[in-house]
Amino acid sequence: MDMKVYFPGGKKVYADFKEFTHKTDQPVYAGGEGSAPTPFELFLASIGTCAGIFVLGFCQQRGIDTTGIELFQRLDVDPTTRMVKKIELEIKLPTTFPEKYKNAVIQSANLCAVKKHMEIPPEFNVYTS
Repeated sequence: MDMKVYFPGGKKVYADFKEFTHKTDQPVYAGGEGSAPTPFELFLASIGTCAGIFVLGFCQQRGIDTTGIELFQRLDVDPTTRMVKKIELEIKLPTTFPEKYKNAVIQSANLCAVKKHMEIPPEFNVYTS
């Protein structure tokens, strides 16, 4: 699978992957226009939305109403390195959510491919041509 990454101007960096263009920019204080998320923000959003699609699919397969279901992602950042040390995903369930599925919905969120790739990271090879 190939992805084309290019620079349309300013501090913007876009990536064409499959039929979508994923847009990133830097905040105004960093010289950008603030017109899109930063690459790291997009990465972090991919974790929460990936878990979310598994929770959504779990509920849809069982006919469970998703009204009121929300996921909250919290980051524990090391103040010295500024690296994320821990990511917590809270699945907020309404009182109407079936008790018997509470552990299973957590298991479904844990199936997220982004999370799995972080647990067993790929090898990186950066080069010029």
